[in-house]
Amino acid sequence: MDPHLDPRQTHRLLDQLRTQIDSLPPALSAAAKYIIDTPGDFGLDPIRVSASKAGVSANSLVRLAAHLGFDSFEALRAPFRAALTTEREGGLGLGWLDRLEQTADTARHGRIARNEVNIVARSLRLMTPDRTAAIVTALSSARRCYVTATRASYALAYYFHYVGRMALPSLDLVPRHMGAAVDELMEIDAEDCLIAMTFAPYSSETLQALRLARSKGATLILISDSEVIAPGLQPDHLLLVADNALHPFGGYAGAMAVLDCLLTHLVDAGGRDAQDRIRTYEALREDTGAYWRGGKLPKVPK
Repeated sequence: MDPHLDPRQTHRLLDQLRTQIDSLPPALSAAAKYIIDTPGDFGLDPIRVSASKAGVSANSLVRLAAHLGFDSFEALRAPFRAALTTEREGGLGLGWLDRLEQTADTARHGRIARNEVNIVARSLRLMTPDRTAAIVTALSSARRCYVTATRASYALAYYFHYVGRMALPSLDLVPRHMGAAVDELMEIDAEDCLIAMTFAPYSSETLQALRLARSKGATLILISDSEVIAPGLQPDHLLLVADNALHPFGGYAGAMAVLDCLLTHLVDAGGRDAQDRIRTYEALREDTGAYWRGGKLPKVPK
């Protein structure tokens, strides 16, 4: 299996099939229905088995693959196989890490990889269901939800805002440009919330934003490596994450995993409205050519 395949592509393909199924020729429609109903089997079975289960010819599956922009049946099946591998990763154990650490040439790589696994595992263990539910409620019920971070952790805030706004339109990233977060928080009040991310050494700008939001009565949500980041600053909700990387800087793998889980909860809480907004965003990107879909690359002027 190609390690560069994106397992999430299956969700996009299934959405595309659901949207187009009524307009497809009968044989292709039957093949599409089979894939929608049994994506797991489709990812495992060879073409003739899938064709038999779907009640169509193998050629119909090849034609459906071409209709979806793939050059072969195997290319269409590949992302479904990738998704199956990802979903079953947890059951494969950590024996591969043991093997890496037992060999001199790969021992250091094994220790680094194990440390990252431990960072993620500890962060997710600390993300208890009750804490998560309270944060989702706070985000969903606020009039506006500001997201802030600085320097390296700004990338986390940007990602959370970029994806989260599709589920929760009230999300607003601060600062957006070259200003300070406090410049864009002047109107924050008790109906709003601020979700901030900071890790040791803690950013003065982020602490200023938290103090300003607290003085205005806003709900504070903090994602950090400590319960105490500054004297007298107590958030309403806290998600602790591990960041003990083996390089000289803090590791963000745990924070990223926590944010991804939180985004999934927000999408679930958003229900049909969130799903509709996500589809609208994706359709807009398709219409504006945001994603490269294959074919020849344009020639670069000399």
